[in-house]
Amino acid sequence: MQEKNIYLVFSKTGTWLSRVISLVSRVKYAHSSLSFDPSFTEMYSFGRINPDNPFSGGFVVENLYEGVYKKFPRCECIIYKIGVTAEQYSALKEQVEHFLRNREKYKYNFLGLFCVLLNRPLKRKYHYFCSQFVAEVLINSHILTSEKRPELITSKDLQMYMQDKDLIYEGFTALTPRYLEIGKALTP
Repeated sequence: MQEKNIYLVFSKTGTWLSRVISLVSRVKYAHSSLSFDPSFTEMYSFGRINPDNPFSGGFVVENLYEGVYKKFPRCECIIYKIGVTAEQYSALKEQVEHFLRNREKYKYNFLGLFCVLLNRPLKRKYHYFCSQFVAEVLINSHILTSEKRPELITSKDLQMYMQDKDLIYEGFTALTPRYLEIGKALTP
């Protein structure tokens, strides 16, 4: 029984890291975020702590209309809505709250990104990259099932592995507020 919704946001931000990941992995959307909020003003991921400093990476609370998304106004995204049970939702919320409470401990797993290319999982304490974080919390909440370890899961994998997802938007993030009506996929 599905009682709650979560949202997965996959984006192409235009940062140098996003461009490199897209080029090497041949995916359009290199960045992954998780949201409980249909306004997308609170999305959780690993990325730039400071939008002006590409080396300040860690656990971040993103806003689809601020930070990196505002700094790079030609960002593109695809958003999926996923129905989950109350138990799954609660378990997911608990994990995200743990990351929030301990956010100063967490760092971006740059080295882990390169290990994905070599198909060698690298688990480092307090280090994640965006899709690794999203995959791990979804797996731990019994929302995602995967044979692949979170340390090897890419944004493309998340899009493929997630079952029963509804596409609700694809396009430029700058247009999202005007054209997105939750629950319906709209075209401008």
